[in-house]
Amino acid sequence: MTFGGDCETAFNFYKSVFGGEFSYVGRFKEMPPQEGQPAISADEGDRIMHISLPISEETVLLGSDTGGEWSKSFAKGNNLGVSIKTIVRQKQTDFLQDFRQAEKITMPIANTFWGSYFGMFTDKFGINWMVNFEQANQKK
Repeated sequence: MTFGGDCETAFNFYKSVFGGEFSYVGRFKEMPPQEGQPAISADEGDRIMHISLPISEETVLLGSDTGGEWSKSFAKGNNLGVSIKTIVRQKQTDFLQDFRQAEKITMPIANTFWGSYFGMFTDKFGINWMVNFEQANQKK
């Protein structure tokens, strides 16, 4: 789920409904500087880059705020996507191969600074996908 600055408020509400604890909360100010990109403003730096709330053994709500160049197409109603978490890295790679005809690669799959193997894309039907493998929990 993508939000326009109120992700933290929304996820605190979801936490009050479902219970549980956040397994990860990361803010944009924690991102390493990116060459050729302008510095993030203090307001955007405090926004949620990624938040995870497990709500059952099989289901985790994921969310983030949007801003800057990513916010151009944001509108309430088009801010929901599908997130797939794999427990075996190769399964994620196989899954992505099945989607090799993605309409738009938003973030190429790669190791991230937060410790996951992660990527984002939009499929040919306009559905946004995130694929995530937490390397700390790797199973072979």
